[in-house]
Amino acid sequence: MDSISSLTAKIQEFRDARDWAQFHNPKELAAAIAIEAAELQELFLWKDHPACEGVGKERRGEIADEIADVAIYLFELADNLGLQLGDAILAKMAKNAEKYPVEKARGSNKKYTEL
Repeated sequence: MDSISSLTAKIQEFRDARDWAQFHNPKELAAAIAIEAAELQELFLWKDHPACEGVGKERRGEIADEIADVAIYLFELADNLGLQLGDAILAKMAKNAEKYPVEKARGSNKKYTEL
C-alpha cells in the first residue's frame, strides 16, 4: 500500500508529464471531484439495495475506476491547496467523534443535531 504522499507524487508526475498543472486549479479540481462522484453514483442509480450489491460485484472494475478518479482529483486538490490530506482526515474524524459520540450515535443514521 502506498502512502498519501507517495500517491500524490505519482499523480503529480503523471500530471506534469502532460503539462496539465495549468488546468488543475482548485475550482476545476473541485468540479472534477463532483463530476467523477456523480459518475460513480450513476452506476447505482435507480437500483434497490439488493440490486446495488449485484452492481458491486458485476461492475467492480468500473466502480474501482470511478473511485480512483475521485481520489486522484481529491489528492491533487489537497496538494494544490497545501493541505496534508492525512492530517485533514484525522482532524475531521476527531470532530465527527465529538459530534457523534458512540453512546448516542451507535446504530442511528440521525444527523448529530438530532441525536
